[in-house]
Amino acid sequence: MEGDPESSAPKMESSREEVPAEATPVPDRMKQKQLLAVEELVSTEMNYLNMLQLCTLDIRSSLQLKQLPAVDLVGLFANIDDVTDVSIRLLSLLKRTAPTDPQFLGCIGDAFLGLKEDLESVYKEYCASYTNTLALESSYKQSEGLWQEIMQTIKTVAPQTNASSLSFFMVMPVQRISRYPLLLQNVLKNTEPSHPGYQSLQEAATAAVELNVRINEYKRLKEVADKYKKTESLTIMDKLCRINKHSIAKKTARLSQMMKHEAGIVPKTEDKEFVALEEYMCVLEKGVADLQENMAVYLKHLEDFLRSRPHEQDLDIENGESVRCYNEISEAMHQWIYPTFRRRLEALVFRPLCTLRELMAGPRNLIRKRLHKLLDFEQIEEKRQSGSMSYEEQEVANTYQALNALLLSELPRLNATGTQLLLNTVGAFSCIQRDLAAEVERLCEGYQQQLPHSHLPHSAFWGWVGDAIQEGTQKVQSASPLSPSSQQRLRMLSLKYRPEHIYQVSSNVEGSRELDLTLPRGELVGVLQEMDTRGDQHRWLVEAGGRRGYVPAGKLKPYHQVTLTPSLSPSPSLSPSCSRSTSISISPSCFPSSQYLSPVVGGAECRRHSYTEMTVTDRTTAPPCFQVLAGYDFSARGSHELSLQAGEQVKVLEPHDKRGSTEWSLVEVRGQRGYVPSNYLMVVSMVGDNASAPSSPNLLTK
Repeated sequence: MEGDPESSAPKMESSREEVPAEATPVPDRMKQKQLLAVEELVSTEMNYLNMLQLCTLDIRSSLQLKQLPAVDLVGLFANIDDVTDVSIRLLSLLKRTAPTDPQFLGCIGDAFLGLKEDLESVYKEYCASYTNTLALESSYKQSEGLWQEIMQTIKTVAPQTNASSLSFFMVMPVQRISRYPLLLQNVLKNTEPSHPGYQSLQEAATAAVELNVRINEYKRLKEVADKYKKTESLTIMDKLCRINKHSIAKKTARLSQMMKHEAGIVPKTEDKEFVALEEYMCVLEKGVADLQENMAVYLKHLEDFLRSRPHEQDLDIENGESVRCYNEISEAMHQWIYPTFRRRLEALVFRPLCTLRELMAGPRNLIRKRLHKLLDFEQIEEKRQSGSMSYEEQEVANTYQALNALLLSELPRLNATGTQLLLNTVGAFSCIQRDLAAEVERLCEGYQQQLPHSHLPHSAFWGWVGDAIQEGTQKVQSASPLSPSSQQRLRMLSLKYRPEHIYQVSSNVEGSRELDLTLPRGELVGVLQEMDTRGDQHRWLVEAGGRRGYVPAGKLKPYHQVTLTPSLSPSPSLSPSCSRSTSISISPSCFPSSQYLSPVVGGAECRRHSYTEMTVTDRTTAPPCFQVLAGYDFSARGSHELSLQAGEQVKVLEPHDKRGSTEWSLVEVRGQRGYVPSNYLMVVSMVGDNASAPSSPNLLTK
């Protein structure tokens, strides 16, 4: 047993004086101990890695398959995957050279020095979150059924370990990082200073000690931060219960310190680096909040849009092929294109924004606490410099320094990560919008040749689209009648202002400055001056119901009153073959009451109401008779429409269709009922012997 250093050591000591020549030389004993220390380092690292892989690949995977709803696997196992990865890399570097190789000691030092930063970042996070892991495990023990499921999984997957809890595995990284300095120092102790790898090994041992110091300091800072970063939802009664002499004295001292800063009595502690980081975080936080709120409104509007299903209604479109194409396209978009678009928005944009906004609440609370602790720290600054602080004052100083150091080290990473996440969500939103456009384009390709106006050139087509949108917008604007209060307001404004000085609010106005008015959409105002006192032409001085104030000029549009001599020419979109135009002048004296003609914008609305049957009783003269006649020939295109001949007498049953649109009217002619275009009808008044309807269309032009 000459090769066994442990068994030969006693013999050598007992026979040192008797047989000095046969004693083992000191360098050989040191070399044997060095080899044992190296083998211990490598073998324990292999066993440690096997336990990590057993924990991650087997135990965690088995718990994931069970899908226990109350188990937070992400919080429970923390960043153990990163710990496993750095252990694999370290072991591969240690195995690159044989332990008996003279260069092996240098390889050990180079391996630890090369992975020093990775070891620090990985184990720093793991050790800081280890307290949370223990808290989660303790909470799971409170539920007997849940804890039995976890223990059954451990005993089934890893029976050879005889583990009694999850902490048996989770504590291993904490123990391992603190053991690296001991293992390296043991190897270094048995290495001669003249060895080529001694310097590298010594630097690795020193770095391992410093690494543990920084990890412990970071863990302490995190514990201080965890105490203050939690946001509490306290009721008024809870806040009142916290009031005592100590809290009143502390808050009074802080307020006094702030007042001294504002008055310039004492200098304010300034940290330009921290101020820059805080300002950047404020901008980032506001950007995340604004985008999240806008996305919430966007999704709400999208939900409202999806509830309307126009393809299930009767459409007033002449071309039956166009109706079919539109219905099929709209149905496909409502069934799968828009729902998929909405789900992607929620998953890739809205939810990440909500999570990011919630995560930034903790750092914001820490910044606020840092300000409070800074005020306390400034009050004991003189005592701190003289070294005469009490235990409580020393605790205050330590708390402030811990918060300040943690924020200075973490805010740059928070700002960088938050900015990247915000940019990713904006990029995801753009990609989702492009995908939506591509899906709609692919859907419409099959119907492109079947739709009208598809033969038009590109520029002509978009010109037609613009004209159609503008025409539709004018119809929508002119189809909203004034309320009784608005009609009264119009009469009051008409007495004081010329028609060109009467405007209507196009969208809601929220007054944000002094003398600004808050007005709803559609409100009528009289313009007093088209600028403010400073000459700003973007703010107009207006009067609204006796109140005077300023309104943004961009939210005002001229109000056009109704003309009582409308043109009754038919719409080109209803009858392409009808190119002639017939007009009739209606005297205002024929309408003794305003209920027959609502004062709205545009002549189309006047035409829609001009054919309503009216009877006027006069005690002195014969009452005029109003009759509705067909101004043009109209050929029915379906069973719900009715054919007309010019000059034919018409009885109006309903001046609108089933959806309330006044572009079509339900009439009765020759005992038959059906819908006809409203602007194909005209009103004539005949008095006395001429009260009968004309039998010839020529009479319509008189």
